[in-house]
Amino acid sequence: MPRVYISSVIDAPASRVWDRVRDFNGLSRWHPLVRDSRIENGEPPDKIGCVRDFHLQNGDRIREKLLGLSDYDYFCTYSILESPMPLTDYVATLRLTPVTDGDRCFAEWTAEFECDESEAEGLVTGIGEDVFMAGFSALKRQISV
Repeated sequence: MPRVYISSVIDAPASRVWDRVRDFNGLSRWHPLVRDSRIENGEPPDKIGCVRDFHLQNGDRIREKLLGLSDYDYFCTYSILESPMPLTDYVATLRLTPVTDGDRCFAEWTAEFECDESEAEGLVTGIGEDVFMAGFSALKRQISV
C-alpha cells in the first residue's frame, strides 16, 4: 500500500491555520489546484459523512467523503470516492500540531491508497508535491505572520 507523507512548519498559530483548512468545502479558498467546490445534498461542511464535489483548475472532478474532523486535535480525515487518478481505497489526513517555540504550527498531510504497482511511484510523488506541498506552500503565503 503506497503511502504519502508531507510535513512543513507554518509561521502562524495552529488555531489560525485550522480556521482556514477546517471547512471541508473551503479548498477553493486556499488550495491553488482547486477551482470550485460544493457539499452534496446541502449538508454542513463539518458533518461526518458529508461529500464534497469539486473541480480542479484543469477541469478534473473529484468527490471526497469526510471521515473525521476534530477541532480539539486539529485534524481532518477523508476518503476519495471518485477521481481521475488510477487508485482506490484512498484515505488521507491533514493534521496541525501547535509548535510551542514560537507561534507556529507543524503541518502533516498523509495518504494511503491502493494502485497498480507500476503507478505507485508517480502517484506518491504527484500527490505529495503537486497536492500536499502545494497546499502547504499556499497556506504559508496566505496566512503566515
